[in-house]
Amino acid sequence: DLFFLFSSPLTWTGFESERLLVVLTVATEETGGFRRFMRSARHFNYTVKVLGQGEEWKGGDYMSAPGGGQKVRLLKSALEEVTEKNKVVLFIDSYDVIFASGPKELLKKFQQTGHKVVFSAETLIWPDRHLEDKHPHVREGKRFLGSGGFIGYAPNLKELVANWTGKDGESDQLFFTKIYINPEKRKAINITLDNKCRMFQNLHGSLDEVVLKFEDGRVRARNILYDTLPVLVHGNGPTKLQINYLGNYIPNTWNFEKGCTVCSEDLHPLSGLKEIKYPVVHIGIFIQQPTPFVSVFFERLLNLKYPKNRLKLFIYNKEQHHDGHVNRFLKDHGTEYQAVKLIGPDDGIHGTESRNLAFDECRQDSDCGYFFSIDIDVVLKNEDTLKILIELNRPFVAPMMTKPGKLWTNFWGALSPDGYYARSEDYVDIVQGRRMGLWNVPYVSHIYLIKASVLRDKLSASDLFFSGNLDPDMAFCRSVRNQGIFMYVTNLHTFGRVLSTENYQTNHLHNDLWQIFENPEWEERYIHQNYSRIDKENLIETPCPDVYWFPIFTDTACTHLVEEMENFGQWSGGGNTDTRIQGGYENVPTIDIHMNQISFEKEWQKFLLDYVAPVTEKMFPGYYTRAQFDLAFVVRYKPDEQPSLRPHHDASTFTINIALNQVGIDYQGGGCRFLRYNCSIQAQRKGWALMHPGRLTHYHEGLPTTSGVRYISVSFVDP
Repeated sequence: DLFFLFSSPLTWTGFESERLLVVLTVATEETGGFRRFMRSARHFNYTVKVLGQGEEWKGGDYMSAPGGGQKVRLLKSALEEVTEKNKVVLFIDSYDVIFASGPKELLKKFQQTGHKVVFSAETLIWPDRHLEDKHPHVREGKRFLGSGGFIGYAPNLKELVANWTGKDGESDQLFFTKIYINPEKRKAINITLDNKCRMFQNLHGSLDEVVLKFEDGRVRARNILYDTLPVLVHGNGPTKLQINYLGNYIPNTWNFEKGCTVCSEDLHPLSGLKEIKYPVVHIGIFIQQPTPFVSVFFERLLNLKYPKNRLKLFIYNKEQHHDGHVNRFLKDHGTEYQAVKLIGPDDGIHGTESRNLAFDECRQDSDCGYFFSIDIDVVLKNEDTLKILIELNRPFVAPMMTKPGKLWTNFWGALSPDGYYARSEDYVDIVQGRRMGLWNVPYVSHIYLIKASVLRDKLSASDLFFSGNLDPDMAFCRSVRNQGIFMYVTNLHTFGRVLSTENYQTNHLHNDLWQIFENPEWEERYIHQNYSRIDKENLIETPCPDVYWFPIFTDTACTHLVEEMENFGQWSGGGNTDTRIQGGYENVPTIDIHMNQISFEKEWQKFLLDYVAPVTEKMFPGYYTRAQFDLAFVVRYKPDEQPSLRPHHDASTFTINIALNQVGIDYQGGGCRFLRYNCSIQAQRKGWALMHPGRLTHYHEGLPTTSGVRYISVSFVDP
């Protein structure tokens, strides 16, 4: 008696469960979903026989029309080889299915039904709604049959499929449904449905019922409507993204105890390889809009820890504004790379077309192992990024990029029904680093790595970036998803960020100077590397009484500010009459350009507030500055123009004087003398600020510049 075999399920061993159960699935190709299914099967020691390998799939796509008859044909043939009558056969889809528990629990729940064949159940009827009234009514649970998963004794399943003579493209679900709604056949084969999802959880029509359950180092799906823990979870119909989300956790992909358990699997280590054996990588760089800190981007690209003779560059530059940045980089470093191809603004190539061309360069190069796509607004701070991504050995993987102070990243955790952004339940935890791992997501942008083999096979189409009204990046991600390719994003390391480009203007020489409000890259570019050490290491010097000297600007900041002023060129005449200031009269005139003349006054005040005010409050306890100023300007001293400045007080509570070039290199002489203290500072350091009281005590003069040109920036703060 077959029923008797399972009358005491609590005494089964794992070995007995494995011996009695046959798991059959159909997979004509190895997709990411299939690999995920097999991994979950191995985790629970299921032995799976895969049907249809190497066959062409002719069973339809399930989304546009019914199909799946090919599966029935393959099942019918496979059952002929199952000769033992006590064998239990599980027939299950694979591309969108995950095991959440082991064979012992599955067989126990099957035995408890008291039936010989159990199909998964669905909330929605498909493919023929006209058959709804013919389905048996149930007191509680789901009424309709789902053909994506069923379990039964071998003899009963043979009887179930005995009359199949359909074509591969015909509907398996309709075939099984017609058997189920026939009372005589249902009784003869002894079929029931898993109405409360104790074994099978179909997601279509039931997404609100399913939550993740974290417990004792494992993760399961819980049906909160019926309070059940399904053994298998099936992302049937249009729920592929949801099964991908659940697959980031189930059965043990990630948990709170161990974190990511698969991140170290299937790695492709590079550490043992000679550089000549490193994969050749095509790097596609795309400049499609005016973007700040482009020169910094190329500096970071240059610093990537990867052999340059294994890198080929494809640079697409749409913006005339950035021609200089690109050309300088290629002039200085282009020959270091194996190859370089440049498409410029005058070539008339559309941005989307450029990405297809870049893909083609890799597809047609037999040496190309990977394509690494980077948009110009990516700040790639981790020099090991490329190595890390390659070693993860995924068909498609992206490093997580953020925007400081925001929840923005270069990936979406979910999609809305119309294909736009939606926030997944774990999105914030991933972005803020409370969950770290390798995440299967529906959308990535800005930066990603693709295996060249994928570009040549699954992603060989020329219209990857075109899809109705979707933006090119969204269309591309949809193309990738439709090919069954999983897009992973990793936050196992800190990789960098993406710049804000919304308020970037191009009407100055060094437009990056104006980015102080927009991007933290401004600080890294322009604030002295030792500024952050001022408090901890007491770097503030006191060359004269109540005169404080500290590092504040990088060489680049000094150079850019000087060049910006010289480019503007409207230096004052050095006379007492000055229409730029209130009253029109300057008692102690200099040859200068005011910050407001180059529309830099708001940015300069923020600089003073963020970087000068903290030092002021440290060195003058009890005084709190608002960093207001009437006058902030760059002064130029030349022997044949204005070499010095007579003794004077400043119209300020305190003054900031920053040396913008270097004595002994750019000029000779110069400096500042405080008469009351007979104290001079003649060896001013480029990028260092002098801070001193302006009124009453610190009567001072500018010492003569004897050769060259000296530049300083002066700010009269809190007048």
